[in-house]
Amino acid sequence: MINANIEFKPHSWVEDGLAMLTATFMISFAMLLMQQAGTLTGGTAGLALLIHYVMGVKFGLVFFMLNVPFYYLAYKQLGLGMVLKTFIAVGLLSLLTEVHPLFIHVQGMSPLYMTVLANIFMGIGFLILFRHHSSLGGFNLLALFIQKRYGIAAGKVQMMMDVCILLASLHYVNVKLLLISILGVLILNMILTLNHRSDRYVA
Repeated sequence: MINANIEFKPHSWVEDGLAMLTATFMISFAMLLMQQAGTLTGGTAGLALLIHYVMGVKFGLVFFMLNVPFYYLAYKQLGLGMVLKTFIAVGLLSLLTEVHPLFIHVQGMSPLYMTVLANIFMGIGFLILFRHHSSLGGFNLLALFIQKRYGIAAGKVQMMMDVCILLASLHYVNVKLLLISILGVLILNMILTLNHRSDRYVA
């Protein structure tokens, strides 16, 4: 039970900056693992990955452009601070996804293992961003808005949108990789559902 008299000290800009750098580093590394495994995820990142696979456009560029329309939603519903933090986080992720391949190339690992590991990293990264009132834009923003407005857990909303992205990939990913991708999405959303709840966690 939460004591209503407790006053919570807000994060400083330095703390927010370090948190966003840590989170985007983890999530961008997760995207590297999934790209090299040939698997998908849900949300805006999943849509960007699908476009990357089909059209050969760099993931970082596609991801950044897909997020542009969602900044208005963030500004109107979640405030200017959320927009600025999200813009920075999206920019960092777009940059880091292009930097990782310069330093590491994963070979000989099972696509199943890489995808499970990637989604665990993503789940932890998303939680860090959410704790600092930031996100990676796109469907993350929409899920947070729905949770704030209607009280539906962000993880559940994200899962529904993720399913739609995976269904759209049926013609471009083989069945084995699609099943692995679905498992990864379930792991990711389980992490979010268990650990990002407005009725339990307040930080």
